Parts: sequence; C-alpha cells; structure tokens
Amino acid sequence: MYHDVVEQESVDASGFPGGGPARYKLDWTLFDRHLGAIAAVGGKPASVVDFRDLGRRVTPWPLFLTFDDGGASAARIGDALTRMGWVGHFFIPVDYIGKPGFLDEAGTSRLAQMGHVIGTHSCSHPIPLSSLSEEQLLEEWGRSVNVLSEIIGSTVVSGSVPGGYCSRRVARTAALSGVKALFTSEPVRAVQQVEGCLLLGRYAILAGTPPELAVRLVRGELAPRFRQLASWRAKGVAKAVLGDSYRSLRTFLLDRS
Repeated sequence: MYHDVVEQESVDASGFPGGGPARYKLDWTLFDRHLGAIAAVGGKPASVVDFRDLGRRVTPWPLFLTFDDGGASAARIGDALTRMGWVGHFFIPVDYIGKPGFLDEAGTSRLAQMGHVIGTHSCSHPIPLSSLSEEQLLEEWGRSVNVLSEIIGSTVVSGSVPGGYCSRRVARTAALSGVKALFTSEPVRAVQQVEGCLLLGRYAILAGTPPELAVRLVRGELAPRFRQLASWRAKGVAKAVLGDSYRSLRTFLLDRS
C-alpha cells in the first residue's frame, strides 16, 4: 500500500496536505530504489481485475501494488510502472479530481489507457468511513464508481477504503455499488468475501520504509508482516478507547513533528 511520491522539499504538492498524510509519502529517489529492489527479486505486480472472479481459491495470491488518494504524483508513478512493464492500482476520491495537488480527468483517463487499474476511494474521503449511514455509504461508493467509469470508459470494479476504517457494512455497500475487489488497510494475507466482493488486506509502505523491507514483504516473510499486524491491533485498541479523540490527537502530534 503506497500513497504519493514527492520531492522532499514539497511534501504537500501531491495528495492530502499535513503531517498525517506525509507519513505515507516517499521521495522519488527512495521510490525508485523500491521499484529496483522489487524487480531484482523477481517481483511482478499483477492486476486484481484478472483475479476477482476466482474468489479465495488463488494460492498464492500475486503481488498487487496500490496507490491511494489520487494525488498528482500518480501520473509520474504510472509512467515509472509502465516503463517496467508493471501494472498499478490507483484509487481515487472523485470529489478531489482536478483540485490542486490531485489528478484531473485527463490524467485519470491516461492512467487507464496505459493499462493501470483505476478504482474508487470514495467520493469525499471521509474519515472514518465506517461512521456513515448506509445511505451515505451507498452515495460515496456508487457515485464514485459511476464518475470514474465514465472518465475511463469502462466499468470500475475495484476500490480501497479511505483511512483503513473498514467494517462489514462498508464492504457490503461497496459490493452493492459494483465493487468486486476492495482493499482494506489491515495487514493480513487472508482474503474474505462479502456479498461477492473480495476483501484484501495490504501492507503499508511509509515515508522512510527501506527497499529491503518492501522486498521482505513481497517475499511474504513472517517477521515484518507480524510487526505490522501487532501495530495495527494496538492502534485498534487505542481507537476503541479514545474514540474520536484518537484522530484529533494523532493529527495534532503528526502536524507538530
């Protein structure tokens, strides 16, 4: 799970601004090293669209590279992946298309024409998505799928959950909106299925993640996977205890760092 890739001196130039989003933004030099390291161990990213009809029978699952938030850097990322003969998944919040720091319609269409997968990342990128009513969830997923499908000229069938706040209701409303493969932020390899929609976990790549760690994740090594899972579960406890205060405190601390 990647997000934006930026120049060190202009972190807010692509995607959402602030300390929280910046935690997930790599600089270009490091990102290029990631791609080289993955290629060196034989990593070959695939398209989830080619596997969505196979349910949970795929063993082992292939490598998927995903990029959340639809930042302007997605255009350059797409070029880099295409040069390597790789496919990427770009998940786009449609209310931000064309805004400063984000892809416009032409950039979104171009990524699709290059063979990359375009998917929904909701409309407004609400955090937490899981707090919305069923009607609001259907609006977030449904309108996003329709807008993106019109832009790229084909049906959008994949998506990712903004902020990692998934629930069965979030997954079910995505499925009702036509999403066949939904990526969460939970660091697990197990694949679930809700109303015919596959739920796939992801392993997060942060701003300082070294290429060697990305390679270990690509190889499926246990230690880095378990560390991410332990951190995820600890944050889950903190969210449950602190409620809405968790997000406010996290934003405050990250913006000060």
